[in-house]
Amino acid sequence: MSGTEPELAHGFTAIAHSDQGGRPDAMQLQYWNSHVYVGHLFSGGFSTIDVTDLRSPNTVSFQAAPANTWNIHLQAADDLLLVIHAKDLWKQFDQEANYYSGSLGTRLGGTEQNWSAGVAIYDIAVPSAPRRIGFLPIDGVGAHRLWYTGGRYAYASVLPNGFSDYIFAVIDLADPTQPGIVGQYWLPGMDTAAGEKPTWDTSRWRYALHHAIIADDVAYSSWRDGGLALLDISDRTNPRPIVHRNWSPPFGGGTHTSLPLPDRDLLVVADEATADELADGLKHVWVFDVREPSNPISIATFPTPTEQDYARKGRHFGPHNLHENRPGSLVSDTIIFATYQNAGLRAFDITDPFAPRQIGAFVPGPPERLIDPRPGGRRVIQTADVYVRGDGVAFTTDYNGGLDIVEFHG
Repeated sequence: MSGTEPELAHGFTAIAHSDQGGRPDAMQLQYWNSHVYVGHLFSGGFSTIDVTDLRSPNTVSFQAAPANTWNIHLQAADDLLLVIHAKDLWKQFDQEANYYSGSLGTRLGGTEQNWSAGVAIYDIAVPSAPRRIGFLPIDGVGAHRLWYTGGRYAYASVLPNGFSDYIFAVIDLADPTQPGIVGQYWLPGMDTAAGEKPTWDTSRWRYALHHAIIADDVAYSSWRDGGLALLDISDRTNPRPIVHRNWSPPFGGGTHTSLPLPDRDLLVVADEATADELADGLKHVWVFDVREPSNPISIATFPTPTEQDYARKGRHFGPHNLHENRPGSLVSDTIIFATYQNAGLRAFDITDPFAPRQIGAFVPGPPERLIDPRPGGRRVIQTADVYVRGDGVAFTTDYNGGLDIVEFHG
């Protein structure tokens, strides 16, 4: 195994590490047919890693992004790979705080477009060789995050011209070579082209869709500083609001992932830590009771890791993403996996939803080298994403450290 030894491994065993062919800046990952697809935060593109032999991951291809373009998020299902195209915003905001402070559309309006914006569709029937077959253009900043588990429809956060920030879009993939947007939704106040007036301080707070997870014709959507919204998408062409809840302020915002557990009428919601050393406050993973969808009630938060003073370890400490129970992965409504950035990967048991408890932790050692080019960069882990197979093998990413493969023993 390459890479540094883990700082902590409780309930997890390290299997292997990959620097992804010399591009260890890993953001979102997808697992499909014994291959891992990784979007890069700084390298401009995405990589394909053959993990047939878990102990010897092999980077087999790299697709470069167009100039000034992000490919940081992607989704794989039905032998299709969807990859976002958006303006490379780290080139616009080298100070990370500026990226998270205020509405992007408002600040970037009128910018001359020198990037690719939209969603690229790849055929991955041969998983080691993605072949582009379609593209959905977007007239603005582009797409940020996707949800696609197969079938006709995909769901995206997109930022077209005329909106204050990212909104919800339904993508029709009936013909994946000619995808199209068939439905949209935004929080009131976001359609600035139509003269809507935001009710929030757009210089401070970002009401922006990060992404939505779909279950039973409901989109559980996370709107960063705008909190949580449940949308009825039984009519894909006309998403309709069920309820909107926001706890920012008094809490620090950054709502990132809303994971429905339909069989238990629960919803697990992660607020992303977006600033170094808790400058935006301590963030939480929340448990909601959604038996009555029009009135979600928060009933608990996950315990915060305390093995060391993570707040002073450097860079971000707190939740980022959750294992999203994708079809074909480990689907559990009692064990939840969450990435905690400089505190690594965590596993929690929510058998009692009022009293979540930690049952596993994997904290990689420091990255071998610093990849992050932004001011303040440090050789500190920032575990970003996690995918867990049905056999308990988990893949995690770090935007300095690459890909870790571990096994969960819970």
